[in-house]
Amino acid sequence: MVVAGSFLPLVHIPVVGNWNYWKVDHTLAITVWGFSLLTLVFILINKSKSVKIMAFLMILLFVFTIVAVKLKSLDYFSFLPFRSWRSTFAGIVKLSWGWFIEFLGVVIILIASRKNRIEPQKSQKEI
Repeated sequence: MVVAGSFLPLVHIPVVGNWNYWKVDHTLAITVWGFSLLTLVFILINKSKSVKIMAFLMILLFVFTIVAVKLKSLDYFSFLPFRSWRSTFAGIVKLSWGWFIEFLGVVIILIASRKNRIEPQKSQKEI
């Protein structure tokens, strides 16, 4: 879901349209895909602690991206003479529904990585 979410609209800019991770920043998109690939490898080799670490790193990356988008939108309108105008125009840059899928994918990874340790039952011969 995390990789699929990177293709969904994450930021909506009124005249320009919707942007996904590739349009926001190529390096961040490659980083998300790299983290997703590493997470898949850790899942396949059954390293639940590493899966949790990668999930938390992805959450931090998503939060970093959201903050960076907001700050970049403020910087983009820095040519305006009044600070209130900058804030107003930067406010037209909205986060889109793709973030829900991104965070949902990481939450599913975290839930699935929990290990339910069940002790094997002893057979009659061992007793």
